[in-house]
Amino acid sequence: MKSLPIFLLILLALRSTPALAADRKPNFLFIYSDDHRWDAIGTVQREQGDKARFPWLQSKGMDRLAAEGVRFRNAFVTLSLCAPSRAAFLTGRYNHLNGITNNSRPFPADSITHATLLRAAGYQTAYIGKWHMGNQRTRPGFNYAASYIGQGQHQNCPFDVNATSTPTKGWTDDVATDFAIDFIRQNKEKPFSVVLGFKSPHSPRGGNNLPPRLRNLYAGQSSRPTPNCGVPAIFYKPAADGTKATGLSANDVHLDYLRHVAGVDDNVARLLDSLDSLGLADDTVVVYSSDNGYYLGEHNSGDKRSLYEESIRIPFLVRYPRLFPKGTVVDQLVLSIDLAPSFLDLAGLPVPPQMQGASWKALASGLKPDSWRTSFLAQYYKELGDVPTCYALRTATHKLVRYPNRPEWTEVFDLTNDPYEIKNLAADTALTATLDADLTKAMQAASYSPPADANKPSPPGK
Repeated sequence: MKSLPIFLLILLALRSTPALAADRKPNFLFIYSDDHRWDAIGTVQREQGDKARFPWLQSKGMDRLAAEGVRFRNAFVTLSLCAPSRAAFLTGRYNHLNGITNNSRPFPADSITHATLLRAAGYQTAYIGKWHMGNQRTRPGFNYAASYIGQGQHQNCPFDVNATSTPTKGWTDDVATDFAIDFIRQNKEKPFSVVLGFKSPHSPRGGNNLPPRLRNLYAGQSSRPTPNCGVPAIFYKPAADGTKATGLSANDVHLDYLRHVAGVDDNVARLLDSLDSLGLADDTVVVYSSDNGYYLGEHNSGDKRSLYEESIRIPFLVRYPRLFPKGTVVDQLVLSIDLAPSFLDLAGLPVPPQMQGASWKALASGLKPDSWRTSFLAQYYKELGDVPTCYALRTATHKLVRYPNRPEWTEVFDLTNDPYEIKNLAADTALTATLDADLTKAMQAASYSPPADANKPSPPGK
C-alpha cells in the first residue's frame, strides 16, 4: 500500500492537535434543579466544618464538578421563585423587564435568550424537563423539547416530546436525564446547547415521590439547627419548625429533601459519565445550579419566597476543561442573569445590550477583571401566602431589604458579623442611608420600575 502524501500527513496531524481542537465551539449543558439551597452539597458541608447542617451529606456528582471545575461560592438569583428565575437564566435580564414576575405567566415567545442566539449561530438546542411557566406547552427558542406541563409529577410523568404527549415510566428526573443523554448522543457531531430542568428537590417529597433506591438513604441521620432557626421573619410567623402541617418532624422533612437532592446528584454523575464515554467532556461547558434556594426552618420558614440568604443563594458549579482550571474557587458575586451572557461569550457571540448580566468567563478562567460588581439588586413580588413584595441591595458585606409601604419592616444586616441575619441594624441611620443611596443607584442601573401587577397574587390554583 502506498504511503500517504506528506501534505496529507501534516494536515491529519494538525487536525489532532490541541490548538485546533480548542478552536471548536464549546457545547453547553446547563443543569438546574428546583429549590436546591446553596449549601446542600457535600463539598460545601465539608468546607463548613462544625457549622455544617448536614455533615454526612454525600454528592459525588456535584463534588466531581467542583473538583474538576469552578465553584462560585457567592452565587445568587435576582428573584427567588421558580418561573421568574428560569426566565432570568434564559434572558440575562431582571424580571421587571423580562415579563415573568410570578409562576402563572407563560414565557414570551419573542424573548431574546441564549437559546435563540445559539440556535441562530448553528447550535442544536434542547429544553428537557421542568419548565413551569404557567401551563405553557411550547419551549420558545429551542429546536427540541422533552418537557411536561406545569409542576408535573415525580413518577410516571407524561412528557410533551416536540408537542406530542408521550407516556413515561419511572422517576421523572431519571427520565429527563435519559432524554438529555439521548439528545446529546444524537447531536454529538454538532455544537449543542442543552438545558435540563429537574423537578427535585421540589415538593411533594418522600415516600413514593422518591425512587426506591433513595427512600432509606440517610436513615438515622439528623440535621443540625442554625442560630436563625426559631427567629421569625419580620413579616411572617409560621410553625416554629418551618414544616407547616405535614405531620412529619422537621428532621424527617429535611431528610426527604436531601434524598431528592441525592437523586439529582445521581443524574449529574450520569451526565458526566455520558460526556466521558462520548468523548465530549473537554468540549462541553457544564453548569449546575438551582432556580432558587430554600428554607429548612431558618427564619421559621419552609419555602423560598423572600430575600434572606437561604432563599436567594444558590449552588453554582462550572466545568470546561479546555479553559477553566480544576478546583478553582471564586468569591465574587455572580447572578442568575449572568448565565446567558457567559454562554454567548464562551461561544464567541456578541452579547445583546439588553442583557443586564455579565460574563463570568474571565473569573472562571482564574483571572481578575478590572471591574466586577460589588453589589446587586434583588426583588420579590407578592405571589402566594403572606410574603410581601420586597426588594433589596445585597453587597459583599451587607444587605438592605425594603418593603413598599411598610417602612417599619426595613431590615439591615451586617453579613460579615451576622451571617444568619438575626440582628436588624436599620436603626443605624448612617449605615441605612449609605445602603439606601447604593440601592437607588442599583435600581437606576437596572432600569427599575415596579411592574403593573407587582402586588397581585397568582390566580387560584397556580
